[in-house]
Amino acid sequence: MPLSSLLRTSSRLGPPVVRRFRRAASTVSATTPKAQKSLDSILIANRGEIALRVGRTAAQHGIRVTTLYTDPDSKAQHALSSPFAFNLGSVSAYLDGDRIIEIAKKEGCQGIHPGYGFLSENAAFARKCTEAGLVFIGPPWKAIEDMGDKSQSKKIMTAAGVPCVPGYHGDNQDVNFLEAEADKIKYPVLIKAIKGGGGKGMRIAHTKADFQAQLQSAKSEAMNSFGDDHVLVEKYITTPRHIEVQVFADKHGNSVALGERDCSIQRRHQKILEESPAPHLPEATRKDIWAKARSAALAVGYEGAGTVEFIFDNDTGEFFFMEMNTRLQVEHPVTEMVTGQDLVHWQLKIAEGAPLPLTQEDVEAFMATRGHAIEARIYAENPDQGFIPDSGTLLHVRTPAATDDVRIDAGFVAGDDVSAHYDPMIAKLIVRGNTREEAIRKLAAALEEYEVAGPITNIEFLKTVCRSPDFISGNVETGYIEKHREELFTREAIEPEVLAQVALACLHHDSNLGSGTQANFEGSAMGFGPGYQARQISLAELTPGTKSDSKFDIRVQQTGDDTFNVDVGGHSFEQVVSHRDPASKVVTSFFPHTRLDTTVIRDEDTIIAFQRGTQYRLTIPRAKWMEKALGMKDVTNSVLAPMPCKVLRVEVEAGDVVEKDQPLVVIESMKMETVIRSPQRGTISKVVHKAGDQCKSGTPLVEFEEGGE
Repeated sequence: MPLSSLLRTSSRLGPPVVRRFRRAASTVSATTPKAQKSLDSILIANRGEIALRVGRTAAQHGIRVTTLYTDPDSKAQHALSSPFAFNLGSVSAYLDGDRIIEIAKKEGCQGIHPGYGFLSENAAFARKCTEAGLVFIGPPWKAIEDMGDKSQSKKIMTAAGVPCVPGYHGDNQDVNFLEAEADKIKYPVLIKAIKGGGGKGMRIAHTKADFQAQLQSAKSEAMNSFGDDHVLVEKYITTPRHIEVQVFADKHGNSVALGERDCSIQRRHQKILEESPAPHLPEATRKDIWAKARSAALAVGYEGAGTVEFIFDNDTGEFFFMEMNTRLQVEHPVTEMVTGQDLVHWQLKIAEGAPLPLTQEDVEAFMATRGHAIEARIYAENPDQGFIPDSGTLLHVRTPAATDDVRIDAGFVAGDDVSAHYDPMIAKLIVRGNTREEAIRKLAAALEEYEVAGPITNIEFLKTVCRSPDFISGNVETGYIEKHREELFTREAIEPEVLAQVALACLHHDSNLGSGTQANFEGSAMGFGPGYQARQISLAELTPGTKSDSKFDIRVQQTGDDTFNVDVGGHSFEQVVSHRDPASKVVTSFFPHTRLDTTVIRDEDTIIAFQRGTQYRLTIPRAKWMEKALGMKDVTNSVLAPMPCKVLRVEVEAGDVVEKDQPLVVIESMKMETVIRSPQRGTISKVVHKAGDQCKSGTPLVEFEEGGE
């Protein structure tokens, strides 16, 4: 996707909605107080797709944008999107609030938009912006402070009549006291950092026996992520849904709810699919949850965009306040699609002092005609290995075409690096349909057109969810992935035509290098062309992070200028007419029974193929003699780092006998803790890395003695 596409408006409002919005805006200008402060220049204190998304709206309204970047982000799209871009320096410098304020003032910016993450919910930063004479395009710092403390927020919500989950939200952090409180609540219980977000600092203790271990893990991750290890303990609802309400409030005491979003499809307590409206929610409950969300916003003197998050109990139909995110959410485009409104523009107008553009009645009238929207988050991550994040260069990116009903908010283009230092989200794909069923069909079709090669992504997993019968019927809950694990992680066998296309792609690629090239194929042929001996390539299915037993031998014989016979494990295809477009990397082949267009990307020994809406990952196995010649270390008995990481804790020592799934090492990457567990029963021969060490992906962490079970 070119940079120009990233900077274009990705949300199109239909003509009636635009006219209505403009009429509302003209009314606002007539009633705006004289004290209103116009924003002519703003600084975006964030990165990636949200920085680009805020920049689009600002540019549409004639507002000059200043962007920031760090050393790893110097060539990132958000850094290139504005001529006014400044380097903050080190990896963590997006958190340097003082430096950011200094740049904003020097550049003559009137306001700072914090995006989401980083400083967006930092009350101290918001306060400093105000004290520096800058408009913080978000809520007042006191509201951020009150809602950022989960214990304090629940006290405020209880006083405002908003129902809260039973639990302990006090200051006593003695580990034995917290366990006693958990005992009172009854297991399972949820341990949650009071200043948490995004699933960080959150653990479930299913029994008393695992409470202390989960408590330690939650506190450790909370301290690393937020600098505060205080937690609360709540009753864990066994079949919950995550339903949140988008609210807006202005400086004049007005508040509206722009509908609700169901965000129940999650992994690692983080969302990957969000939709609006929530399926199968009784209308009376829907209106009640909106009203409670508005009460929550008014209770803290809120201004701007915020999200009030609730746990909905599927068993009882009750809902409970969970937390309030005092910022724009990642999933805000879902609400934009079903209301026809630009929420960033709303933020800017409210920050200037304008009243809300629409009333609650206006919002509901829009929503009655806009249908259903779903967002899928495209992540560089490995679903087969517990959704651990991945990183690396985007070798190939092809996206669905943007339309009125298909929107892509992306922070990367082909050739960009997905850094191991930051969140691994590549893009957001948002679709709208007249009904939920239509929206799901559009999402599934768009995902089939989405191609990403380089880092491992979750796109194939998202396609599987879209085909899941319970998801299609709307029977969702936050434990959906785990409960449907067998269905969602079952892999179908690779069709022989896919393997034939990959072999032909490799052969076409070799032919462009000159005769006699044998980089991919084994055999005794001394050239390439009609009449030469058949050539053979060995491929293995690559299940990311695992050793695959699925190996294939493909034989190809050229019988004419562009005609081939291909044999794939006994499946013979005669007189296949085939050619490859080097620019698009697409191999087009006419088999006796069908035509196939296959995109094939080569990354050293890894091959990524896209055919008829499905991605396939294959590898060319290296012979043992070649590995030794290249100086490659035998890691057969090693447990490897699944991603670039920092070692936080080592749970074993040399000589320990460990059981399968026993914790070995705890690592951190992208501010997320991951427990590396033993793949087998065996004896530890060596602990390779100690706490504090930085490791590259594929680095051995622990070595086993030979002969483990």
